[in-house]
Amino acid sequence: MADAPSPQALQKPHRRRFFWPGGLSTRLLILTALFVALGGALVLPPVLATFEEQWLLDRVRAAELASLAPEVAPERVVSEQLAAQLLEGAGVERVAVQEQGMRRLVLGGRRMTTTPYLVDLRDQAPGSWLAAPFQTLFGGEGRRVRVVAEPRFRKADFVEIVAPDTELKRDLRQFLLRLMVVTAFVSTMAGVLVYLSLNFFLVRPMQRITRSMERFRADPDDPAARIELSGRRDEVGRAEVELDLMQGDLRTALNSRARLAALGEAVAKINHDLRNMLTSAQIASERLAALKDPKVSQALPRLERALDRAVKLATDVLTYGKTQEAAPDAGPVPLLAALEMAAEEARMSDEGVRLVVEAGRAEQVSADPDQLHRILVNLLRNAREAIERQQGRESPGEVRVSMTQADDVSLVRFADNGPGVPERLRERLFQPFASSGRPDGAGLGLAIARELAQGHGGDLTLVESSPRGSVFELKLPGAPGPLRRRRARPAPEGGELPAKP
Repeated sequence: MADAPSPQALQKPHRRRFFWPGGLSTRLLILTALFVALGGALVLPPVLATFEEQWLLDRVRAAELASLAPEVAPERVVSEQLAAQLLEGAGVERVAVQEQGMRRLVLGGRRMTTTPYLVDLRDQAPGSWLAAPFQTLFGGEGRRVRVVAEPRFRKADFVEIVAPDTELKRDLRQFLLRLMVVTAFVSTMAGVLVYLSLNFFLVRPMQRITRSMERFRADPDDPAARIELSGRRDEVGRAEVELDLMQGDLRTALNSRARLAALGEAVAKINHDLRNMLTSAQIASERLAALKDPKVSQALPRLERALDRAVKLATDVLTYGKTQEAAPDAGPVPLLAALEMAAEEARMSDEGVRLVVEAGRAEQVSADPDQLHRILVNLLRNAREAIERQQGRESPGEVRVSMTQADDVSLVRFADNGPGVPERLRERLFQPFASSGRPDGAGLGLAIARELAQGHGGDLTLVESSPRGSVFELKLPGAPGPLRRRRARPAPEGGELPAKP
């Protein structure tokens, strides 16, 4: 058999990640500096290109003015000394113009030993215009530039000059240095302002939300863990509101869990004693069964059934404390009989809150008898208590029960004329400890009823609720037909029924 792989071999390979500071504030500062520096770097090429273009254009205009000197000189000729002075004053070596398709040299110095590179200011492509300053800066020493431009002071096709780019390169470097200093200063100030603004409007609120979440995780009951709403209407304000709602829901859920845990612990402690008490009550009921009193004989079956249910609940109470109900043993159950037994336990009467059943005695549903009894008792008791607590009530209270069957499903509707379910409780109506409106109520009745209904494969829902009453709907799978009663056989001529075999 091959050796088992080591735990180190089972681990996923660790991928190297780029180092990145953990704090959001630090990351924001770094990103702000990078983006502002990038913005400044993007500004440099067009600014340098504009500076170089203007520098060359100034030389062209100065050379153009110098080229007018021969026009006013005697015999249109200037001395070599004057020509040299004019060229030196314009900062160029040669000046030529083209008129009517004829190009002529107006001022010229010594013969050039190298071929100058051309810059045509009349029509420059954006790419070459942006690249020109960098070609000047990094193109080597001792080069000359040939510039062609539109004339301003004379009528000609174009003006052309040749000048060394040494001075242009020096001025361009100085301008670049000043521009970088100014750009760095402006970028730093803009970056600081952007950083402070984002830190104030985004980072600090997020840090406050994060601290609230950390405190809530450490101690949900800590009052300081609750987020303080700033009242903002942007995404941060929405995050604060949602966090506050989530904390409230989690506190409610944790309180419900705590109460369930405390309830389970308390039930576990009293379960043994309760079973002993119920055993004593069963012994007393057996002694009562020995009596021949008709009233006792009439009430005794109900007492025995109630004791049997109590013993079964006490036996299974720990299982329920683990949020696990026993699987239902479903079978046909007469609905009217089940409602009458549940109404008696729920203390409904004609003098108080009465039960009106709009179903025949033969109508049946498919359910576990004991669990159906618990569902009906919880629903009827909740309705009766809600009606009895309603203040200023004039009409008598009633709970009307009806049933319909279709598509192999039984729907039992419970409609009362009580005060209705408050709006704030409707979303959490079937949660444990959430729907109780009585000071001594646990808020478990509807939660237990729905759990039992869902255990059957059905459900319990609130269909409608208003100040005129509420309607609950119990959905149970299966639609058993009406209970058929056995017909009595006709008596023979002797007038007596034959004995059953």
